Amino acid sequence: QVQLVESGGGLVQAGGSLRLSCATSTRTFSSSAVGWFRQAPGKDREFVGTISASGFITQYADSVKGRFTISRDNAKTTVYLQMSSLKSEDTAVYYCAAVPTASGSFYVTGRQYEYKYWGQGTQVTVSS
Repeated sequence: QVQLVESGGGLVQAGGSLRLSCATSTRTFSSSAVGWFRQAPGKDREFVGTISASGFITQYADSVKGRFTISRDNAKTTVYLQMSSLKSEDTAVYYCAAVPTASGSFYVTGRQYEYKYWGQGTQVTVSS
């Protein structure tokens, strides 16, 4: 069982920045692709971005491309979501999730059903 814990959410003004973290104590995390998803009130959960186990491949939703950056530190078993130029429409609960692949894998996916492990989420509120 892999437990993921998100942190770093909060209230920020439009145009500001936040960095979310997704941490785990499980070493197999380093052989997993990790994705970020978000769910705004009254809306379905949507894909934000993902990073491969190797860290070499990232993929982003069009809505955040150029503003959000995902990185990972496998030594610390942590994945980060750096969010910049935040907009009110970025307000949502943000979740990280992991899909086991292989060490050094370049595999990424935006399909939610492929992700086996999920965190509890962290709230991000962007005020305009």
